Amino acid sequence: MPLPPLPAEDVRLLRLSVAIVQGAWDEVRAVRAAGEPDRRWREAVLQTHLFAGFPRLVEAFYVLTRAGGLGTPEPSETAPERTDAGDLEAGYALFAQIYAGRAPEVRAMLEEAHPELARWTLGHAYGRVLSRPGLDPGFRETLAVACLAALHQDRQLASHARGAQHLGVPLARLHAAVEAVGDLMPDAARADAHAVLDRYAVTPDAGRTEVPGPTR
Repeated sequence: MPLPPLPAEDVRLLRLSVAIVQGAWDEVRAVRAAGEPDRRWREAVLQTHLFAGFPRLVEAFYVLTRAGGLGTPEPSETAPERTDAGDLEAGYALFAQIYAGRAPEVRAMLEEAHPELARWTLGHAYGRVLSRPGLDPGFRETLAVACLAALHQDRQLASHARGAQHLGVPLARLHAAVEAVGDLMPDAARADAHAVLDRYAVTPDAGRTEVPGPTR
């Protein structure tokens, strides 16, 4: 089945995100040279630390600044002062959308692993980062799918692939996102990513297949 074409801007952000988590700095420079950065770029870059850590994020901004930068953040891009409770509230709301009926079970798995892991995941990852305006939640999840595919993290990939579909992203679009960055990852990771997307697809008549474990 032919995959749907993706907007050039979305392809650039997919490739930029994957290049950052892979540490492929020449590709980061090439993406920067090919496009005109705006807030969506800045949001995409900021969220990469969820998948590759702060060292890669800091290096990414270093490289991008010397390649022309990402433009000047607007005042509205600075997160307002918010309590930990506020972050958790926002995180719970997005988490419930992404995991749907499995949200309580996944939260329990995180808390069993370590209470702070659950707080960091809900409060920081989902509440402070993925809930930010400036980038559509479904596209944030699509970026997550591409990054996790490139990192060959199939368990988390399954969770975020289903999360993206719960937010309205068609399965074919996720396959197209993987193909858009396929040359930046090993062939085995690319093939496995497509298999995971098909195995854990969300369809109206297929019900919900169990996802093998929590995100992150």
